[in-house]
Amino acid sequence: MNSTLRWCVLIPCLNEEMAIGAVVKSTLRLGVPVIVIDDGSDDRTPEIVNALPVTLLRHSHRQGKGEALRTGFREALRQGFDAVVTMDGDGQHLAEDIPRLVDVGKRFPDHIVIGARLLQRDQQPKGRRRANALADWGISWACAQPVADTQSGQRWYPRSALELVELDAQNFVFEAAVLIAASRDKGLGIVSVPIASRYEGSFRLSHFNPVRDVMRIALYTTRQVFRHGQVWASYSRSRAAPLIVDDTYSHRIA
Repeated sequence: MNSTLRWCVLIPCLNEEMAIGAVVKSTLRLGVPVIVIDDGSDDRTPEIVNALPVTLLRHSHRQGKGEALRTGFREALRQGFDAVVTMDGDGQHLAEDIPRLVDVGKRFPDHIVIGARLLQRDQQPKGRRRANALADWGISWACAQPVADTQSGQRWYPRSALELVELDAQNFVFEAAVLIAASRDKGLGIVSVPIASRYEGSFRLSHFNPVRDVMRIALYTTRQVFRHGQVWASYSRSRAAPLIVDDTYSHRIA
């Protein structure tokens, strides 16, 4: 384990005045730098964040989650970080899960680590669960390796993944694009750490559009499958069991 790695937490957000203060404060208690990217909020989100000891970057107008992450990646690279942990600002991701992702990221240095929502899955709405399963199937194919939860926004990205910052992908497609390019162009593996599914409670409505954004991701993923070639070999590799690391041991599960 490389204990000298410099890493920070990136939190993209849009109109999260109800949750962002608690999210950032809980993350700061870990004693690590925090970068918040406000994607053009028109509520009190930037005011709340600006009162906290973090780096706040603001978009003058809404540009989408992909551009918010891109802004954060650029800033992390500029500040010389070796890796980042991303998490959403609506309270669905817990700061207490971050040390587990970091631990696995250090143990698997050439991997992206995903906080996979494999626990308490009964909380997931059935429609969302089916959509996520479809996304996992297609994006895993494009990655030519199995991925347990391609739609989770809580991730550890090593520097080699951050360097994919200029990928031509926008909005929610950007997160899928990074997984695919990291897998196919950088040769990175993907490992998942189980976290809880959190849908119950006073979360604001998701910015994810289940029709528009699913179509965008599906079209991008399909193009990548054929761009990289070896279509059936890639499919075969993607059907293996994903690598899951559960705190003290690693195993592959179907």
